[in-house]
Amino acid sequence: MTISKETKVGIFALVSFVILYLGFNFLKGKDFFSSQNKYTVIYDNVEGLTVANQVSVSGMKVGQVKIVELMAGNKVKVTLVIRKDLPLPIDTKAILSSDGLLGGKLIRLEIGKANKVLANEGMILPGRETGISDLIKEQALPLLHNLDSLMLSLRVVTKSFEATGSSVNGLVKNTDKTISTLAGTVGTTINENRKSLAGITANMKALSSNLIETERSLKPLIGKFSSIADSLNALKISQAVATTQRSLEGLHRIMLGIESGQGSMGKLLKDDSLYSNINRSVANLDKLLIDFRLAPRRYVNVSIFGGKKADPPMVK
Repeated sequence: MTISKETKVGIFALVSFVILYLGFNFLKGKDFFSSQNKYTVIYDNVEGLTVANQVSVSGMKVGQVKIVELMAGNKVKVTLVIRKDLPLPIDTKAILSSDGLLGGKLIRLEIGKANKVLANEGMILPGRETGISDLIKEQALPLLHNLDSLMLSLRVVTKSFEATGSSVNGLVKNTDKTISTLAGTVGTTINENRKSLAGITANMKALSSNLIETERSLKPLIGKFSSIADSLNALKISQAVATTQRSLEGLHRIMLGIESGQGSMGKLLKDDSLYSNINRSVANLDKLLIDFRLAPRRYVNVSIFGGKKADPPMVK
């Protein structure tokens, strides 16, 4: 059987179209050789999420966004197609997050830990993650607001400066007038009181001359008082020294007399007879006390019944 050239061209064009279609969809993320499950997620705001955006787990693509449609109440329903060999527990969350700095969106699955698994066409819990672009927006909006407030404040301050400048100019003019008036008044006052000032200056000079002469007169008198005070002090010191000298000489004479045996103190120190007499007197007194203790009747003769005993011999 012979196939015409037209048929061959048509078959080739059909195959090329199929290959192109499959390749295009494959590049968009569709996998025609593996089975997939469908899941739905409902968001309040998807913020730029479009069809064919990827669904990832731990940074690895496991599916893509199939359909994005608006529901009643301004809710957004997103249909996801995910690999069938990836079981999803019922507490899994689909986190809407940013894909890089350019503001793209993707859905990141946060796998749960429940034992029960979601069935095909089940509903995944929604979630939202603040990306870098969102943070920039959150920080930039207050900054822009503050810049607006700052510009308004600068305008007010500028107007205040303009008003203040006018006031300062008026103040400077008034100051110039005041200075001119003061200069004239001061000049007139000085001219009027010039004679009085000259008289006061002459009186001050005379007073200074009198004070100088008084100082010259007082200097000799002060010198005389100083010499008199010095003489009195010297006289008192010489008298005290003379009295002390006489006392020392008298004490020296007394010590010499005692040393040579003169007077009672000298005899007491130099004469041994006084020491011997005292020893004998003490010995005799000791004997007398012993004898008095042994024979008290010899010294005190008292008898009640008239009897009398012989006394023992006296201690010698």
